[in-house]
Amino acid sequence: MDAQLLLVGAAGCSAAMVDGALGMGFGPTSSTILLSTGIPPAAVSTTVNLAKVASGLAAGVSHWRFGNIDRRLVLQLAIPGCVGALIGVTVLTNVDGDTLRPILAAMLVLVGLRMLLRFSKPLISLPTDTDGPSDRAPKFDERGVQVVAAAGGVTNGLVGAWGPVVTPFLLHRGLPPRFAIGSVNTAEVAVAAVAAGSLLGSLGRGDLEVGIIVAMMVGGVIAAPLAAWVIRFIPARAMGL
Repeated sequence: MDAQLLLVGAAGCSAAMVDGALGMGFGPTSSTILLSTGIPPAAVSTTVNLAKVASGLAAGVSHWRFGNIDRRLVLQLAIPGCVGALIGVTVLTNVDGDTLRPILAAMLVLVGLRMLLRFSKPLISLPTDTDGPSDRAPKFDERGVQVVAAAGGVTNGLVGAWGPVVTPFLLHRGLPPRFAIGSVNTAEVAVAAVAAGSLLGSLGRGDLEVGIIVAMMVGGVIAAPLAAWVIRFIPARAMGL
């Protein structure tokens, strides 16, 4: 069991490093690992979202400290994202786990392919400024942001996949990577908290492995600040690959 917890902690650390640096990856990585162990889908989503709250707080504070967030954009993402998370959780808790498992597995494969496709193409170069905290990103095409955030909330409630839906959209719209990633990571805290709270209210604590949750939280909190620092200096495509 100790070896398993170390493995989960290492997975949480790696997933948070990827998520904090790319704005995506924690949920799909963690969900895939936990689903493969036979844990019920609803318990997997609860575990992943609880871990994301802890790692997300660490990442959000770090991104704010390094000037990687747009506060207005965070609200534009968080509010519809929370609504979408409630929809995803409702589906997750009202459909049989055995029925959902292959569907969720297919969703995770599609999310992984989307990430690979996104980083196989050139991205906007990272700004090289080292200014302090900022509350506004450069102007970009904001059309559809709320819709995409709501869709990301749904997939987050189902499989913990928020970033792979929202971050590529913002990058495609022309938002510099550091602001896209920092803002998405920060908004994710609210979305994950709503999803985890709703799932806990529906499930209770019977199906949850406290040791696994703590191990993932610890690994994620350790990696998140490092990732927020790295994103300022390394091109996003290189990190994605």
